[in-house]
Amino acid sequence: MPEALTGLPRAIWEWLLDRLFFLPPFPEQIDSLALFSLLLVVGLLIGEWLHGHAGWPKVIGYVLAGTIFGPSLLGWISIEALAQARPVADAALGLLMMEVGRRLDLGWILRNRDLLRSTLADIGLTFLLIFLFAFYAVGLSPAWSAATAAVTMASAPAVVLLAIEESKAQGQVTERIILHTAIAAAASFVAFTIVLGIVHAEHSENWLNAIIHPLWVAAGALLVAGLAASLALAIAHLLPKGSLAQVFVLVASALLAVGVARMLAVPVFLTLFLMGLVLAVRDTRQSLRYTALPEGHWLLAIILFVVVGASLPWASFTWQTGLQALGLLAVRATAKMAALALTGGSLPRNKRLLVGIGIQPLSATAVFMAYELAALYPEIGMSALALPLFAAAIMELAGPALCRLALRRSGECADDSQGKGGIA
Repeated sequence: MPEALTGLPRAIWEWLLDRLFFLPPFPEQIDSLALFSLLLVVGLLIGEWLHGHAGWPKVIGYVLAGTIFGPSLLGWISIEALAQARPVADAALGLLMMEVGRRLDLGWILRNRDLLRSTLADIGLTFLLIFLFAFYAVGLSPAWSAATAAVTMASAPAVVLLAIEESKAQGQVTERIILHTAIAAAASFVAFTIVLGIVHAEHSENWLNAIIHPLWVAAGALLVAGLAASLALAIAHLLPKGSLAQVFVLVASALLAVGVARMLAVPVFLTLFLMGLVLAVRDTRQSLRYTALPEGHWLLAIILFVVVGASLPWASFTWQTGLQALGLLAVRATAKMAALALTGGSLPRNKRLLVGIGIQPLSATAVFMAYELAALYPEIGMSALALPLFAAAIMELAGPALCRLALRRSGECADDSQGKGGIA
């Protein structure tokens, strides 16, 4: 703390300390958890102000608060505070990923060839062009080029879901955005698992890592997801449909899966996405079909995006990396728009292009995936994955606005005057 501000309080505190032996020593700095809690409130206020006055998505305000007050800029959020908040951020992302998985209707997708064709084109073309850009234009190795493509190929499910809930959007474009996001997320998780082995094959002296680590991640995530989903369905079947007790069981089972996944070093985002998918497939009695998360998950979203904003490595930003990140985003946007425009289907082309705009966000999932991969070989991974991290940093701010723009242009949003809110 600045000496000019603490001089008088310190003197008063020391005077009291001579007389009241139970008092602790004068605090040299604000407790990290208390400071982080205050900054969450700041993030909330920034998000509400931007939403109320400029009509921006609230997520942008949360990310700005984390970025400004995080270690890379002002440093008010310390590395220790980020570590303390990481389990809550994992839980927030996990719950949102579970919701995305629950909305993925595999049967309907397999019957809808137009949607399947456009999604496969999006997945394949985006991965290919990003890989080629990272390998030839940036000069990354094949393994890290594949890692960059796996991290950035999909949209940000959490951002898309929250933007749609905030806009109260319903309609063909909205549903296509959700489905494209969910399918692409599933594909990126498959690519992520395979890339784990490729990175090990390039850097590890023990070839067993290249085989066993992907199997551990895939099998572990599926096992934890299956057990948590089975527990939730078994208990929910005994409770009234749509009751608060069912909501509690759903959330508690998800948090159990988060904790077990963290214990087993299995990615939380993958585990909870699979849990949502298992719930969607196995809930034949529709015990939890219409049980939605409470509005309180917005509070978790504030923590998630403040943590993500604070985790971005702005201290190592260079103009070269920034230009490369913009190039990657341009390649990515071109691939997605081309895939949606050229594959045809029952949806008119202008609406397909709106879907292409709506699936541009790149955020929390990409950041968490990048850090998972970088942690394998920290001396190499952080520099190799700076490109997708800075691309995610740029899209943290632009992505929610693009998704909101697509929803508004589609005409599927609720009346903005009813839900605009904000701070006067």
